[in-house]
Amino acid sequence: MNRSQVANKLKAQIQEFSGKLCKGLPKVVGRFMEEMLYGILCRQSVRVAEVARALNERIRLIKTVNRLCRQLGRKGLAERITNHVIEQGAYHVKRDTLLIIDTSDVTKKYAKKMEYLAEVRDGSEKTLSRGYWTVRVIGAELDEVKIVPLYEHLYSQNAPDFDSENEEILKGVDSVRGEVDHRGIWVMDRGGDRGKLLVPFLDRGMGFVIRLKGDRHLVYRGRKVLAVDLAASCPMLYRERIIKEDTSGEKVYDVEVGFRRVRLPGRSEPLALVVVRGLGARPTMILTNLAVVKSRKSLVFVVLSYLRRWQIEETIRFAKQAFQVEDIRIRKYDRLQNMIAIAAAAVHFVAVWLGEGLKLGILAHHALKASKRLFLIPNFRYYALADGIKAFLEGSETPFRAGKAQARADPQLMLPI
Repeated sequence: MNRSQVANKLKAQIQEFSGKLCKGLPKVVGRFMEEMLYGILCRQSVRVAEVARALNERIRLIKTVNRLCRQLGRKGLAERITNHVIEQGAYHVKRDTLLIIDTSDVTKKYAKKMEYLAEVRDGSEKTLSRGYWTVRVIGAELDEVKIVPLYEHLYSQNAPDFDSENEEILKGVDSVRGEVDHRGIWVMDRGGDRGKLLVPFLDRGMGFVIRLKGDRHLVYRGRKVLAVDLAASCPMLYRERIIKEDTSGEKVYDVEVGFRRVRLPGRSEPLALVVVRGLGARPTMILTNLAVVKSRKSLVFVVLSYLRRWQIEETIRFAKQAFQVEDIRIRKYDRLQNMIAIAAAAVHFVAVWLGEGLKLGILAHHALKASKRLFLIPNFRYYALADGIKAFLEGSETPFRAGKAQARADPQLMLPI
């Protein structure tokens, strides 16, 4: 199969995917989504000018930019796109799928005129800067590399509709729960143990695994005790070896695991405080309402469910770096939110859509080969896959719309093996 054929089939898949996202919306929105997804994937950029260049329309570039910017201003677009992404990803969520909640930042430290810029903590530089916050929900299986991006929303504490970070997180949780119902186990790092989240999680009947701070109080044997004191006296029941693998290589942790049966003050639900020694200088404390019993399998499942976040951090870096999210240059707040939702849809397309079924898997294989990596593609293959998609789409000299009819004529994607 030559490059032109693969590029046309990729275009056809972009059109089909955007059609799913824009179900029930006007045709002009569907066309706009096709163009935005194509441009972001082709140029690996969320800058509107770069998307316009990718479309290669036979009009002045500024005309294309202005048209795209007008469409980005559509009210409610981000919510509609996000809901359809959740709908597409929901059937991948099983009973024990991990639903990982992450709060991150989009740093714009040199920006001055972007609307509702707020103070954020730059996660990469560990300093205070200006920018926006994001809430993500990503689905992952404990024993699989594949991830399913489900939800992403940008917000600012300076925006007039902002209530609190807790409300932003719960909004994301409820959006996903609306499709997955009671399936999945919710996982969150430190900060998820605050009462304004834990209580709603319990009220909603959500199974959760949450990193606990030492200054939180728990009820143990009828007494209110600091979590750090419970962890200090917790007997260690099992030893386990855990290996963290990333781009720098492998790091081995020999850990000990134990647990205490506890409750939240003022609540009756049975909980477990799982204590892990060996991951850091201090014990790691994990609070869960899963049915923990005195067995290695039960305790290690909780620990590994929390530690699955390690790879999700790489997913977040992929979303930021592959499409240059922090290079976004849109001033209006509602357009920023819409663009972030579209970029999240592009991540879902790369991570999930192209892996669906044998024929699309073959298409993904072609894209991986085109990335021209000089080393073996690691388990986290999305960087290479995004590079391969870019290589095929960027090599097409015809305008995006020029190949539409031909691409639509081959909906079954009969790719040769």
